[in-house]
Amino acid sequence: MPLLKPQPLHSSHRVYLERLEDIGPHDSDVPSSSKVVESRSDRAGDTAPILVSWDSPDDPANPKNWPLWRKNLVTAICCILGMNVTFTSSVPATTYGFVTSEFGVPLETAYLLISVCMAGYVFGPLLWGPGSELYGRRPVFIVTMGMSTLLHLGQSLACNMTTLLVTRFIGSVFGIAPLSNCGGVIADIWGPAQRGLAMSVFMHSVFLGATTLGPIMGGLVVENLGWRWVFWVMTIYAGSCTVIVAIALPETFAPILLREKASAQRLRGADPVRYQSAYAAHEKEDWSFMGIVHQVFRPFRMLAMEPILVLITAYLSLVYGILYALFEAMPVIFVAKRGLSVVNTGFIFAGAGIGCTIGAMVCGYIDRRQVDLITKWDGSPPPERRLYGAMAAGPCLVIGIFWLGWSGQYPMVPWYVPALSMIPIGASITLSFISFFSYVIDTYLMYSASALAGHTVIRSIFAIAFPLFTVQMFTKMGSNWAATLLGLIGLVLTPSPFLFFKYGARIRAKSRFAPCKDSTKTVNYKDMNDGSGIGFEQQREETLNNDIF
Repeated sequence: MPLLKPQPLHSSHRVYLERLEDIGPHDSDVPSSSKVVESRSDRAGDTAPILVSWDSPDDPANPKNWPLWRKNLVTAICCILGMNVTFTSSVPATTYGFVTSEFGVPLETAYLLISVCMAGYVFGPLLWGPGSELYGRRPVFIVTMGMSTLLHLGQSLACNMTTLLVTRFIGSVFGIAPLSNCGGVIADIWGPAQRGLAMSVFMHSVFLGATTLGPIMGGLVVENLGWRWVFWVMTIYAGSCTVIVAIALPETFAPILLREKASAQRLRGADPVRYQSAYAAHEKEDWSFMGIVHQVFRPFRMLAMEPILVLITAYLSLVYGILYALFEAMPVIFVAKRGLSVVNTGFIFAGAGIGCTIGAMVCGYIDRRQVDLITKWDGSPPPERRLYGAMAAGPCLVIGIFWLGWSGQYPMVPWYVPALSMIPIGASITLSFISFFSYVIDTYLMYSASALAGHTVIRSIFAIAFPLFTVQMFTKMGSNWAATLLGLIGLVLTPSPFLFFKYGARIRAKSRFAPCKDSTKTVNYKDMNDGSGIGFEQQREETLNNDIF
């Protein structure tokens, strides 16, 4: 599908197309730019370098053209991997009392079981996000899931608290890979029309692992089989994921597939002499040590230079911190004040699971118009269309936090009243994450893995800190005023998606990483008009504003 409507090439048009060629080799949404280079090479002679691209827009080797069953299979694998990450991070919260008795450590040390996991989630994305863009998605998944399984085994057999914490930290460095890279996999295989629904399904599974599967499974296992079996279950789950990845997960990153295609043409091409000079754009990247360092630190450069990414990261970090704070606050509200058991407290999180399901369904319903927008916008509708769910998430989060804190403070209030507050909290979590993750993927496309990696780093830092002070805060301030503090912070950040909705296109137009196909880049379009006297830039911006508002 052409990026611009067919019209005579003005000199400034050519500048724009050259700009797209600069960013295009990494983006399977832009298959035509390298075709131009190949045709020029054909005219220049057989010895001229040939830039390998897809054979046609419908090339079955392109992951976006895979059959539906294969795309669904890859998405299902991503869901299983993502659920494993969040399940692993939350389930040890049910073992605190047993671990302190086993190793003779204070309760504050046991809280580190979640905090060191989050610390691993800080460092892992710095390696696996850019690493998947350098070496491919599949090799990174195989290595990280295999190492994660071995380190879970170390936790199961730990003979002291130090061993347990060290293996948990290192295991988390490897185990975070699916959470930072599966968004990139979804962007690799789904076009804009289906990407929102795929992301909704993925994020729903991710937060079911944290809010429902982890607390419920942990409570049942720890009271019936013992605390070590919690870690054995984690080992079995991670090992199963490793086997699934090794057998069923193909490579999805287009630049890596084109690199393999170029290599095959050089070795087994029909015309070995002609195709000896065939190459993929990925092979021309800087593979020196400094070049790799540059790739690894791309997430930080994006965080420093992309205001959209900064504000989204701040908002979702608060939501994520609150989620992990709940694992510490729930025992204060339901065990200390109401005398519920660990198992029953785990079942309270079922409300969050219900809320997560509702949020995912709402996002799927909102996304139903995406196909019409694809047609209207020639394949690249404005990413701001993904933000409706995030707009609803802000008020839901604030309401849920106040509801939980103030109803949970007073023991005479029946247990189910604060328990029901988990529904709007769960809904806000999936609404905000699905909307913002889809927005980031649609905005940064081929750089989405790096964008999500940088975001995951900062978000995990919040998740490290919140469990360390949550119990003290809810105990000394009371759950009412502690929740009020968190709710007010959420209230301050609630306008963020509304601001992106209104000003996002202008911000993206100045981005160095966002392809921004739905609006203009840094090119001057004053002399690009259609005869109506309206410049192309003005016309495009007016169309964008009319479509959104």
